[in-house]
Amino acid sequence: MDLAYVCEWEKKPKSNHCPSIPLVCAWSCRNLIAFTTDLKNEEEKDLTHMVHIIDTEHPWDVYSVNSGHTEVITCLEWDQSGSRLLSADADGHIKCWSMTDHLANSWENTMGSLVEGDPVVALSWLHNGVKLALHVEKSGASNFGEKFSRVKFSPSLTLFGGKPMEGWIAVTISGLVTVSLLKPNGQVLTSTESLCRLRCRVALADVAFTGGGNIVVATSDGSSTSPVQFYKVCVSVVNEKCKIDTEILPSLFMRCTTDPARKDKYPAITHLKFLARDMSEQVLLCASNQNSSIVECWSLRKEGLPVNNIFQQISPVVGDKQPMILKWRILSATNDLDRVSAVALPKLPISLTNTDLKVANDTKFFPGLGLALAFHDGSVHIVHRLSLQTMAVFYGSSSQRPVDEQTIKRQRTAGPLVHFKAMQLSWTSLALAGIDSHGKLSMLRISPSMGHVLDMNMSLRHLLFLLEYCMVTGYDWWDILLHVQPNMVQNLVEKLHEEYMRQNAALQQVLSTRIVAMKASLCKLSSSTIARVCDYHAKLFLIAISCTLKSLLRPHFLNTPDKSPGDRLTEICSKITDIDIAKVMINLKTEEFVLEMTTLQSLQQLIQWVGDFVLYLLASLPNQGSPVRPGHSFLRDGASLGMFRELMVVIRIWGLLKPSCLPVYTATSDTQDSMSLLFRLLTKLWLCCREENHITEPDDTLIDECCLLPSQLLIPSVDWLPINDGIISKLQNKQLVRLQFGKAPGLVGHTVSSQFDAFVRAPGQSKIDHLRRLHLGAYPTEECKSCTRCGCVTMLKSPNKVTAVKQWEQRWIKNCLCGGLWRRMPLSYS
Repeated sequence: MDLAYVCEWEKKPKSNHCPSIPLVCAWSCRNLIAFTTDLKNEEEKDLTHMVHIIDTEHPWDVYSVNSGHTEVITCLEWDQSGSRLLSADADGHIKCWSMTDHLANSWENTMGSLVEGDPVVALSWLHNGVKLALHVEKSGASNFGEKFSRVKFSPSLTLFGGKPMEGWIAVTISGLVTVSLLKPNGQVLTSTESLCRLRCRVALADVAFTGGGNIVVATSDGSSTSPVQFYKVCVSVVNEKCKIDTEILPSLFMRCTTDPARKDKYPAITHLKFLARDMSEQVLLCASNQNSSIVECWSLRKEGLPVNNIFQQISPVVGDKQPMILKWRILSATNDLDRVSAVALPKLPISLTNTDLKVANDTKFFPGLGLALAFHDGSVHIVHRLSLQTMAVFYGSSSQRPVDEQTIKRQRTAGPLVHFKAMQLSWTSLALAGIDSHGKLSMLRISPSMGHVLDMNMSLRHLLFLLEYCMVTGYDWWDILLHVQPNMVQNLVEKLHEEYMRQNAALQQVLSTRIVAMKASLCKLSSSTIARVCDYHAKLFLIAISCTLKSLLRPHFLNTPDKSPGDRLTEICSKITDIDIAKVMINLKTEEFVLEMTTLQSLQQLIQWVGDFVLYLLASLPNQGSPVRPGHSFLRDGASLGMFRELMVVIRIWGLLKPSCLPVYTATSDTQDSMSLLFRLLTKLWLCCREENHITEPDDTLIDECCLLPSQLLIPSVDWLPINDGIISKLQNKQLVRLQFGKAPGLVGHTVSSQFDAFVRAPGQSKIDHLRRLHLGAYPTEECKSCTRCGCVTMLKSPNKVTAVKQWEQRWIKNCLCGGLWRRMPLSYS
């Protein structure tokens, strides 16, 4: 474990951020982190309860909002999609926050619920019934279906047709459980019920879900001499009202209180957590005194009830007829530890049975098997989630390595230590975010080997397995990139492609854009592959344009065969290998290509990009020996060249209907048919690499013709994406980066950027809208948004009124081409 970066608040004379008590944070599957602080105003002597949201790639670009909570915030919870956030306070107010215009740095409170005057101690979104299990032991399997299997899991509540109903559940300090359901019409149904008849104080609570659709709530009054109680909660909708039924489950006493030697040593239970939201059978408990703690892991099991011999003689028990009871059994416990200040649990749904400790220990190097414990001495331990054995240790700046007992004693008496008051593990457990007692955010890397010495191949296999998991689930993979060194990039990209090609055609189609985006983010991390980042983004743009333009084609008759006009276009273009564009057009039903004139004209910017890119590629063919040049990988990519060829045919037909929609070329001869020339050269190049296993070199005549292109046509300068201004490329050398909230780092850019300067726009040059292909001017006056991952820039508001272009823009309203989230950019960005 090591520190990747730390981000702290600027000290201001009149107001400063101080950590709230309790301090809470939450980490979403989109790698957004939400945490709380109290803003203290020295003049007015009041506290404002703030919620801060950051993207891990741009931690300085913090979105801070006055939560409106009148009391301290006790809980933060992200939903399963990572786009909504719940906050709850010590006055019983629960608020739901959503992105404004789908921007990661703009949030608003949209709805909420209230249990007035009753502090909320536990909060969770209802389960949507989606659970994907990871099979670590099958990480070498070729089929994604074997590595990641869909687990049969019922949603907490379903609408008509089995659709899961959204909502949240909260537990209050007085023993009430409140459920709020979000109806499709936007209304919120709220109901509150007592957990049991004899209500008692609840100091700690947690919520988990069962596969049958029930909810399990664990509660403690804070005293280790009291039992930890468990309740089953069932939610239903009856006559348009939310109904809650509760049932008492077996309770437990912590082992340390039943041990005569430790009976009164740990008076308070300080942490109570289910090991996972969808694993209600395993619970983690921590009991503490002023200086030390003990941690226990418990498991709920079905056990046979022994029957007295007298009853056995009357009615012998056979097989399944033996009565069974549910009973809590302790799995493991630690020895005396330093006082625990925070606990972070893994989110990876690794399939391990309760009794499978042997298997768990054999695979202890896998990251998702560890949970994190932070201590008051500033250290953090990663321990196995079942055996509680220490797997990795991080010593903070204030904590001492255990070399000298006297040093530790001196340090303890010196004053309060800086330690994490709240922690969260990322969704792949490869990173840990901690908020310390000064309100500072620390980002820690957690090695994939979990403290074990593994060879490079094993580490690569772990990273590859987790990349595949993110590809299948759609989760963001930023935390995996923290561990990718430049010498791993080529190997990871190749292996990722090999694994992808082993999947069936349907799954490949679903994941086709996600793997390209993943390859692009990997290639950013090495100087030898940086140019390919541009190629992958261009490929994403090409796939999107191809899908959009082909979707505009309409069958001439309603009773057409199964294949759409777009599919027929692809089939005909792949069969007819003629280099003359007119001979390919003859085989198509041109009536399927008829569109309104305004629609054709509105698509001109996208059509121009296709034309410019084809010309750029062909003109760069003679220089193909230089892989540093963007566009290089397209020269051997038969599938992409085939797509360009299809689009050239479509564009040529549309040009017959409306010549002004055609791409504009600056030619040296008035009589030259530029489209026909480019199609002829493109087809020749495509024929060389149309079969992936039989790629041939372009002949000399093709190269000679491409050499003549600059003398026939003006070669356009292609607008590549800017090099992203994120933090990931600055963490390559594993040196700690210090940052400040609200202040972009003044660090030197990526070490390989100097090789890339030829393809980046200078500060005074015109900026471009990368999705609409519109020039914005050197100092844009329109509000823009940029992608948090690839740096793609586009205008926030649409200037178009044509339906076809609005459909194109709607594709990117929530996410960028690469799947990254949008963030608002300052006006006149440089």
